[in-house]
Amino acid sequence: MSWSDVLKYAKGVAANHGVDSAKKVERADDGLPFGARIGGVLAVQSSAFIRANINGSLIAAPVHSDNIIKGISRLRLDIPGKVHRFYLSLDNEGSESGTEGGHESFLQVYTDGNDDFKEILYCTHITRTIPETEEDQAAFTGEAGYGLGQSNYSLSREQLVECGVDPITLAGAIAADEDGIAYFRDIGSSDQDFVAPLQGTETRIDDANGEHGLKQSIYYMPYVRELKGAGGKEYLIITTEIVESRDGDYSKRSIHVDFMVGIPLEHERVSVL
Repeated sequence: MSWSDVLKYAKGVAANHGVDSAKKVERADDGLPFGARIGGVLAVQSSAFIRANINGSLIAAPVHSDNIIKGISRLRLDIPGKVHRFYLSLDNEGSESGTEGGHESFLQVYTDGNDDFKEILYCTHITRTIPETEEDQAAFTGEAGYGLGQSNYSLSREQLVECGVDPITLAGAIAADEDGIAYFRDIGSSDQDFVAPLQGTETRIDDANGEHGLKQSIYYMPYVRELKGAGGKEYLIITTEIVESRDGDYSKRSIHVDFMVGIPLEHERVSVL
């Protein structure tokens, strides 16, 4: 069964067989990297977060109470291989529509055609914005030829304060004589002023039977910067998300832009229990 059919299939089974459908449907979260499943416990070694934070990262390290996998998604982008996200917090927690929330955190896993690990990012929320005008939407989808996809993207000190970044983290990330943080596009050639964002879909399930979740169209662009010293890289992942359905309800359509920061992890330092 394809991921795009999970929600529709599970809803149909529930309608035909009643609320006990969980006993009749195979788990929709089988066969994933690390053997991940909804309800599984994500274990990540803390050394990468300590090193990143000491060297100026904005990343929020996971805490013991937030390591339960609450949702799993598949991103279908115009790139080879597979991209999965294991969500530790969801955008609809505390917000019925999800447009006022956005406080997500997830492990993003990219594997190649042989299911070998190519990239693992642990990502936490910075902010969410809603592009309300057609001009704003065109900029955040790349349809305007500028905006999302430009060669660099900066977050100002003022923006980060408004996003709730704590003063200690902010002081470590931005020197006193600097106005903000600059990230540089991680795809395309550096001499290209603009590269269109990657386009695709994300289908997320929030329970093992696929009865709850969402499907959305996405415009995805990764930016990156080098941290100080031996801190490694920090990514700024900007994703414009057009929600098409929630729990199979197509009246929930909405658009928002999520800004996430992420740091790369070695697969040997990650496990799911």
